[in-house]
Parts: sequence; structure tokens; C-alpha cells
Amino acid sequence: MEVIICPSAQRVGEVAAAKAARIAAPIGPDVVLGVATGSSPVQTFAELARLADAGELDLSGASAFALDEYVGIPEGHPESYHEIIRKTVTEPMHLDPARVHVPNGFADDLAAACLAYEDAIRAVGGVDIQFLGVGTNGHIGFNEPTSSLSSRTRIKTLAARTREDNARFFDSIDDVPKHCLTQGLGTIMDARNVILVATGTSKAHAIAQVVEGPVTAMYPGSVLQFHPHATIVVDEEAAGELALADYYRETYANLPDWQRLDV
Repeated sequence: MEVIICPSAQRVGEVAAAKAARIAAPIGPDVVLGVATGSSPVQTFAELARLADAGELDLSGASAFALDEYVGIPEGHPESYHEIIRKTVTEPMHLDPARVHVPNGFADDLAAACLAYEDAIRAVGGVDIQFLGVGTNGHIGFNEPTSSLSSRTRIKTLAARTREDNARFFDSIDDVPKHCLTQGLGTIMDARNVILVATGTSKAHAIAQVVEGPVTAMYPGSVLQFHPHATIVVDEEAAGELALADYYRETYANLPDWQRLDV
């Protein structure tokens, strides 16, 4: 893993977007993005939109695949991930809506919808850059603790901790769905590059387990230790429990100029 510790949440977004832009440049306008919801990636997506508007990143032919979607809320609900991806990704980045995909949590046949989602990702040749946040319990996507490390897109029951964390987006915790469709850990690991962003003290323990703990289904994000191209971008607060934080700072400070992501 490449671990980059930034002085602020805004800087996390800038550095993560700069990393993505560097990866995307040789791929060209048809880059395939994997996109996440939640508060952590918002700044990254805003910075990607700024780079695209400035002509520094070509997303004219880009496709995007969201990690997950709730089951059990109406289509068009403001907290559905279809709506959130539209507001944070599709519209700011001026992507073609026909090329932006979200798991169909509103389908009559959810199992078939999961298989169709895997097929859609394969049909475009896979994800080039997968953006991730991380839950306070170490989940990525909605792969809750004890998820199979080789899992594919499927229906999952949300953990009580996850529903409590997400209750702030709803009128009450009773309105938070209990089920979702999510890309599996195996699906996420198929992406050619992964960029995980996290900010705030509430993510510090999860980041420490994901980066430095054992690879275990109890902290599903730890599977990224097996990924050949995973970048973890965090602020000082989220880095608070990393045992090797000073080493990560030293490593980044001594990168050659061509590898740096200063913007």
C-alpha cells in the first residue's frame, strides 16, 4: 500500500484526485471509474470535476460504476445512491448518464440484478480506478465484517453500526434500510487501481486495521493489503492510530519529483 497523510480533509481530496488524474491520463477519455458514496469521497469528486472543467482531465467518454445501493427505499428517494451519485458524480463531472451505473436495489429479482451488474462491469473491460471510503467497522462498499474476501456483487444485511452511522442522513434510524446490494470484495479487488480516502478521528481505528492489521474478514478493507496498486489517502486525524505514520510521512516527503502528487 501507498499511504499518504495530508494536513486537511480538503488536501485529501486534492491529492486523491491528482493520483486519479495521473492514472487516467494514459488511459484516455474512456477511463472506467468505480465511485463511492458517503462523505469522505465528496471532496475528491469535486476536485475531479474541477480538473475536468479546467481541461486537465478528459472524462468525455468515461464510465462509472457505483459500489452499492440500498434495498427497500423508493426509487428516486433523495438518499438512494442513484440520486447521490447523480448529484456528486454524474452532473459535476458532466458524465453521460447512460454510462453511469448503480446496482438496481429496486429490481423485482435482486439476485439477477447482481449478476447483471457483474456482467456490465466485465463488458467494459473492468474498472480502471476504484474510489473507496471506509466504514467505522472497516467495511468497504457495504461488505460488512465477516464478508467473504472473494465475494461478488450480492445482497447484504447492514450492520447495526453502519445503520447508526448512516442515520444522520435520514429522519430517524428506523428509516435507514436494513439491506443493500453491494459489489463484493472480489469485485473491488478486480479493479486495476484503488484509491481509498478517509478523514476524521472516527475513521482512525478502521484505517489502522485496514493498513496495518492482519488481513481478516472482521475488517473487510484489510483485503486491500493484497492489492498491487492501492493508495490510501488520509488526513492527520484519520492517521491517528497508524503505528508507522512517521514512516509514511518520510516516504512521501522523499519521493522523486515525478512521483509526487503536490497540486
